Amino acid sequence: MHIASLEDDPAQSALIESIVAQAGYRCSVFSTGREYLAALAQPNDFSLLLVDWALPDITGFDVLRWVRSHLGHAIPVIFVSNRSEERDLVSALQAGADDYLVKPVRPAELQARILALLRRTNALPMQESAFHVGNYFVDPPAGRIELNGVPVDLAPKELELALLFLRNPGRLFSRDVLSSSVWNRDIPATSRTIDTHLSNIRKKLQLKPENGVRLTASYALGYRLELLGDEDPTA
Repeated sequence: MHIASLEDDPAQSALIESIVAQAGYRCSVFSTGREYLAALAQPNDFSLLLVDWALPDITGFDVLRWVRSHLGHAIPVIFVSNRSEERDLVSALQAGADDYLVKPVRPAELQARILALLRRTNALPMQESAFHVGNYFVDPPAGRIELNGVPVDLAPKELELALLFLRNPGRLFSRDVLSSSVWNRDIPATSRTIDTHLSNIRKKLQLKPENGVRLTASYALGYRLELLGDEDPTA
């Protein structure tokens, strides 16, 4: 696994690089946002991104927006910041970060967060072949989802939304990320579009524990499809 770390403080950068190396991963370090984005824009094998909030040229949010706009949501991003207030964490997660770590960085915690995200997402970028999740059979190329062997009739946007969750079990998606990923535009908070589609797939797919999954909502943060038991979506 190859991890890209963006940190402008030399001491912190060296610490993060050491922690990542001790966990058995390769680590490329960058000190400016523009240098980081230039590397991401080239062919690379990065499996996970670590992004500092405060940078000398652009903000970590600028980097995150670029990543989600150009690379999608297949690659996980962990924000690393001195900011510890809840509103900062909420802002980062709503912008598309997968996790948020407050400095000072604790080695065991960073390694555990990285491992957890890599376990969830390692095979997902290539998940275009058919796969199983709980009681569901998912065939992305055919645009088909079956529950206990029975095809479920989904509208086009419902299918896109369902595939996003089923391909990424355990990942938290904010409303902003859902709107940009599925509708390719911003959807006002006053609109019921996202809520209606979420309600539809919850009912049509029967996303409930007896089928091995649960769609949960986290106030102010977003939505997550949780796997219950030992299901392996890549099997």
